[in-house]
Amino acid sequence: MSMTHRKLAMALTAIALGLAACSPGTGEARSSQAVSVHPVSGLKVVPLTVTHGSVRHSFRVEVAASPQEQARGLMFRTTMGADEGMIFPMSPPRGASFWMRNTVIPLDIIFVGVDGRITNIAANAIPYDERPLSSVGEVKAVLELNGGRAAQLGIAPGDKVEW
Repeated sequence: MSMTHRKLAMALTAIALGLAACSPGTGEARSSQAVSVHPVSGLKVVPLTVTHGSVRHSFRVEVAASPQEQARGLMFRTTMGADEGMIFPMSPPRGASFWMRNTVIPLDIIFVGVDGRITNIAANAIPYDERPLSSVGEVKAVLELNGGRAAQLGIAPGDKVEW
C-alpha cells in the first residue's frame, strides 16, 4: 500500500470512528414518541393519550398553537391516519366553538375541560357544515380525530387527555 493510500485509509477510519461516536449507541433507546414535524402541515407533532378506564389510547397529534394555525386546522386535508389528530390548545381556557368549513373529512371534535377530562364530543362532524359545534363550559384544548374514532375506541366524556 502506498503512503498516499495509507493516509487516505487512516483519514477515512478516523472519520468513521468520529461519526460512530456522535450517533446514539445501541443502549440509548430512540423514542417513537419524540417530537417531529408533520409533512403536510409543517406543524409540530406530539404524543397524546386518552385514558378510558384502565385503557390508554395513544395518538400522534399536530399542535395548532397560533391563531393562524387554529383558523386553518384540518381544512382541505383529504386523509388522516387512524391514530393521528390535531390538538388546539386554548390559553387561557375558554368556551370553544368549531365548524367544518372547508374540512373534507368527517371529524370527532373532542372538547377537553380545564381538568384535562373530556367535557363533550361532537361526533362525526359533517364535512363542509358551517353550523357551530360548541364546548360544554370552558376548555383548555380541543382534539380532532377521524370521525367515528372516539366511538370505535370507547372514548367518552370524563376520559383523561394528556399531551
